[in-house]
Amino acid sequence: MLSKVLSKLSPNKQKALRNVLWAMLGKVVTMLGALFVGILVARYLGPSQYGLMNYVISFVTLFSVLATLGLDNIVIRELAANPEQNNEIMGSSFLARLCLSGLAYVFSISIAFFSHADSNTIIVIAIYSLYLFTIPFNTIRNYFTSIVKNEYVVKSEISRTLIGAVIKIVLLWMKAPLIYFIAATAFDFYLVAGGYIISYKKIVGSIRTWRYSKKTMVYLCKESFPLALSASAIIIYQKIDQVMIKNMLNDSSVGYFATAAIFLGVISFLPDVISQTITPILVKMKKENETQYNLNTQKFFGITVWCAILMALVTCSISYWVIRYTYGLKYIAAVPVLQVLVWKTVGGALSSSSGHIIILEHLQKYAFFRNIIGTVICVILNFIFIPKWGIIGSAWVAVITMMFTGFLSHFFIPPYRKYFKMQVKALLFGWKELFELKNMMKGK
Repeated sequence: MLSKVLSKLSPNKQKALRNVLWAMLGKVVTMLGALFVGILVARYLGPSQYGLMNYVISFVTLFSVLATLGLDNIVIRELAANPEQNNEIMGSSFLARLCLSGLAYVFSISIAFFSHADSNTIIVIAIYSLYLFTIPFNTIRNYFTSIVKNEYVVKSEISRTLIGAVIKIVLLWMKAPLIYFIAATAFDFYLVAGGYIISYKKIVGSIRTWRYSKKTMVYLCKESFPLALSASAIIIYQKIDQVMIKNMLNDSSVGYFATAAIFLGVISFLPDVISQTITPILVKMKKENETQYNLNTQKFFGITVWCAILMALVTCSISYWVIRYTYGLKYIAAVPVLQVLVWKTVGGALSSSSGHIIILEHLQKYAFFRNIIGTVICVILNFIFIPKWGIIGSAWVAVITMMFTGFLSHFFIPPYRKYFKMQVKALLFGWKELFELKNMMKGK
């Protein structure tokens, strides 16, 4: 049936629609698989150990920004604009990330040790930190995204999800301790990296054809440096809450907060898929027709923001039943957290959509200011809100921080003020743009 539908469309329309469908399929399978297994693991471990597991993940994630170096969107942009230099761009990006992954691994363990964490926590951090060495292989993912062929990325991620789920279910059957689940979670990243390599070899060729160029590496690092600083701030304000909750409250509180937070990925999947799919189309449109590009950028903002708003409204209204019939009554304390935290996805949609356009228009050097201020706001407010209102306070901090960094901050940064105006228009009238999604995919 899908083939018949696609056969009636032009090659470009087929490519865009197929890409959207594959991206959505990948997100749905990955999220549902992770959610299903995550629920089983959470029920088995209980709020305290599940909280410790999420603390370790959040702690190590703080160091992942060093390994990524903010290169993803820059590499996608360069690969889309300069396909004849693919091997040089990918080889230079991969080598830079590999070196930085080693540094990130050393830093994560060292800081855990000097922060006087107990030996068990240091061990699980050392095990989970091994996933950092898979980050360089995201270069392959960037390539497939740049050519609007998510099919190959999705197949790798679906395989990872299914194999990883089987491994964790076996561990549940064996009644394994927490450390085995930490190791299995890290191994998930190696599975997907292996899938990327297999897909690239099958479709393109061996990664041995990649070439390192000092000039290209310097250019990529220079372009990505503002994004690296910005990404550092983003990672901190998105993950520091669970680290602070553990240090200021307890492991169980982290478990409740993490339970609510895991649903954010499910809610934001559609805006994320739309952003990733439309961005390469806008890259080409900007070269060909500036007027059409500006018009579609406004539509882009409206579509992504209102998709997030609608999904947030639905989730907020059914949050009790979502928690009650998934994680169970012992996690019911996560319900009010979810009802607040769900609105973070609206700020996330505003931030993500504007972030793609900022990179596309080569204005990323200013992004650091909005994110670093957001980080300061997040840390200060968490110090104030957590002692007074616990994890509910931290949830409100997350919403406030995201709305500031993704929206309000643009008013105070002159080069971004035009985005602020477009976002205000998107919030007020963006629901009308939902009907234009079909035309956006056609490149109109």
